[in-house]
Amino acid sequence: MKNNQPINGPVVETRLRVRYAETDQMGVVYYANYYIWMEVGRTAFCHERGFSYRDLELNHGGYLVVAESSCRYKAPARYDDEVIVRTSLQSVQRRTARFGYQIYRVDGLLLAEGETFHVLVDRAGRPTTFPVEHLEVLKGSVSA
Repeated sequence: MKNNQPINGPVVETRLRVRYAETDQMGVVYYANYYIWMEVGRTAFCHERGFSYRDLELNHGGYLVVAESSCRYKAPARYDDEVIVRTSLQSVQRRTARFGYQIYRVDGLLLAEGETFHVLVDRAGRPTTFPVEHLEVLKGSVSA
């Protein structure tokens, strides 16, 4: 997240255990796996807040594409560590959403902080607007 910005609004925590396949030869989690964990956290956040990616795609033809992402690594995660992905919605507009993430080991050690910025597109890949019901749910997930 930009400038160590704290997570805003409701936070959804997702617990994961590091799998052997997620580590490199040194036993440390390969950097790209943090983005997978962010996706797991984002999906859990949306489900808990009453927003379904599947409904958006199937019933409205909308797809949340990642337009920008960042991750700052603070400490390594290792095989069999239990981690917590803290996910929140930082901002939402008619066509965009920004999620923030903090990834901790269960003992409280901050492993990484990240952010993803998404643009909603239609089936042809053109920017489109969130359906009203999805936008209302998402806007209710951002603190003022």
